[in-house]
Amino acid sequence: MAAGGRALARGVRPVRLPVSARLECCAGLVPQGARAADIGADHGYLGISLLLNGRAEFVHASELREQPLRRAMENALRFGVADRMRFSRADGLDAVDPDEVDTIVCAGMGGDLIAQILDRCRWVRDPRYTLILQPQSSGNDLRRKLARMGFAIEQERLVRDGGFLYQAMAARFGNAAPVTPGQEYVSAALLRSGDPLLPDYFDRLIPSLERTVEGLRRGSEPERLHYYETALRELREMRELYDNGC
Repeated sequence: MAAGGRALARGVRPVRLPVSARLECCAGLVPQGARAADIGADHGYLGISLLLNGRAEFVHASELREQPLRRAMENALRFGVADRMRFSRADGLDAVDPDEVDTIVCAGMGGDLIAQILDRCRWVRDPRYTLILQPQSSGNDLRRKLARMGFAIEQERLVRDGGFLYQAMAARFGNAAPVTPGQEYVSAALLRSGDPLLPDYFDRLIPSLERTVEGLRRGSEPERLHYYETALRELREMRELYDNGC
């Protein structure tokens, strides 16, 4: 039965869920039949959508702020999925039971914060968990720290939302390899994907790194300069590979 049909069957007025394009991209990476933890759930629409669309069987919505969490609970009741959700007011994964989930979604926060949440939760370092991550900023730092913690990015996608390009990635513990400076900006998984938005992404990244390199050449930070020069060179090579269909 379609989502709207289930809603009607449960006496809930069908209303289009206000799920953004970037969150829809995250939802598309969630494994079918997942038991998911939505960290920083805000008003709960991602988890509700996963349940209504049959993507997830259970969702634990965790949110640090009281008011959005209350709204998430109200929305879950409104759409008839509250019986398949758990709600916690907690920081990061502090309230999540390792045995109740197999998928962890961290979306709409900075890459540094996502890395901190994962780093202080040791039980996520297990290949049975799929991590769906969508950094709002510092994606390069997140990719570097994931590799250092032992996670490998298995899939990565780009999505345009509100005039911005966002990245969404699926990662898993194990089979991690060190990443180069360029791969901190464009993962091997994203490059392999041949994503149609990659040219736009390169067009944003490369000029930004060029400005950074130009500024550092006037300073006295040789290590930082070497890092950004290496990243810039690798991104130019990646762009050439993409353009040549390699």
